[in-house]
Amino acid sequence: MQTLEEAELCFPQLLNTSCKKLIQSQSEEMLIYIVMSSISLLTVALNLLVIISISHFRQLHTPTNLLLLSLAVSDFLVGLLVMPCQILLTEPCWLLGDLVCVLYYFINFITICASMVSMVLISVDRYVAICYPLHYPTKITAKRVQICVFLCWGYSVFYSVVLLYDNLKQPGKFNSCYGECVINIIGAVDLVFTFIIPITAIIILYVRVFVVAVSQARAMRSNIRAIKLSRSATVTAKKSELKAARTLGVIVAVFLMCYCPYYCVSLSGFKLILGSSTEVLMGFLVFFNSCLNPLIYAFFYPWFRKSVKLIVTLEILQPHSCGANIM
Repeated sequence: MQTLEEAELCFPQLLNTSCKKLIQSQSEEMLIYIVMSSISLLTVALNLLVIISISHFRQLHTPTNLLLLSLAVSDFLVGLLVMPCQILLTEPCWLLGDLVCVLYYFINFITICASMVSMVLISVDRYVAICYPLHYPTKITAKRVQICVFLCWGYSVFYSVVLLYDNLKQPGKFNSCYGECVINIIGAVDLVFTFIIPITAIIILYVRVFVVAVSQARAMRSNIRAIKLSRSATVTAKKSELKAARTLGVIVAVFLMCYCPYYCVSLSGFKLILGSSTEVLMGFLVFFNSCLNPLIYAFFYPWFRKSVKLIVTLEILQPHSCGANIM
């Protein structure tokens, strides 16, 4: 009987303090592991392509692309460091110790916060570019963007330290048994600063961008009608309205689909236990946004397809390839 009880413990040598193993279906566990591992590898690969493209080719060294680079770096770290540990959290026991557990959540909060702030900065960039096109070159400069990116990552580190201060000071403080990875944070603070404020800013900015884009398209259509151009030109104007609506809709909708399930649970008043299987799966959905970001923000650009072709064919290894014309 004692042998059976010991076999159900994460650490059989610690009979009084070890957590018990949760019984899981091996087929279901293997399926989850394969899916999560595939998403993690895809996230690393896609964001690495974005990082190499923007860093290598001189033509891509623009203020907007610097913001895309910041977003790609944060998403790359999510795929490289955060997702693998999130996969380990689906296992019955946490075997890497209390310190690694806290460091995982620390890196988790830094990368997610940096990704969120980068998205807000991208929204501001698009807002100024479309709503104030004549002032864009003077307001949005490479130096100002570099400062904003530096402040973005500095704020993310500071915010994570403050949010996880008790956990960093004493790793494992909130674990109920040995073999568990649980932290304690002020959920309301995380909800406001990581979700409500960023999503509100993004939606307001993109709605404004959408309104201006549609009004510009309508103005162009009115001019076309005034000079009595062909009907095909009018159809093109209508398509531009639909394209603007579709692009902005995809950006906001994908973001909401990935982040809302996790944070809506917090808004509902239900206490989501950090480290539980439900929290792990919902958290991985948030991380899945890091895999979609390069598809939304980069694959929509023709230069990205050209740069990927040069990277895959190893043409970037040739001399002076950084000056290639890919725009």
